[in-house]
Amino acid sequence: MRTPPRVSGGAGQSDRPHWARMEIWREFRFEAAHLLPNLPDGHKCKRLHGHSYRVRIFVAGEPDHELGWVLDFADISEACEPIRRRLDHYYLNEIEGLENPTSEALARWIWRHLQPTLPILSKVEVSETCTSGCAYRGD
Repeated sequence: MRTPPRVSGGAGQSDRPHWARMEIWREFRFEAAHLLPNLPDGHKCKRLHGHSYRVRIFVAGEPDHELGWVLDFADISEACEPIRRRLDHYYLNEIEGLENPTSEALARWIWRHLQPTLPILSKVEVSETCTSGCAYRGD
């Protein structure tokens, strides 16, 4: 196996390979209903409705020299599965910590439940529609 090219190590720069810091992601989806109780009366999102959520889980680190990857994608999926099962086809407002389940609150909730089992977690993206979402990079 060829050694990858290295970044020149100028002042304050590392002599690590140019690819040393990688971020990879795995996506999962779930269906759920919610309403946003803190909105003014008449706002469409205060009414009960549902979404086909798309969640991307990002992890960051240096690829293993022997395996060539940061983490096996299957390990990310395994870590996410209990969270996906807890959210899929549920009324989000009934889940502790999601009483006002905005995309922002959901991203933070997922981070807090996932980070203990996935310590190299770097970002959680939540999309509730194909044009709207949020990114959370941790507490």
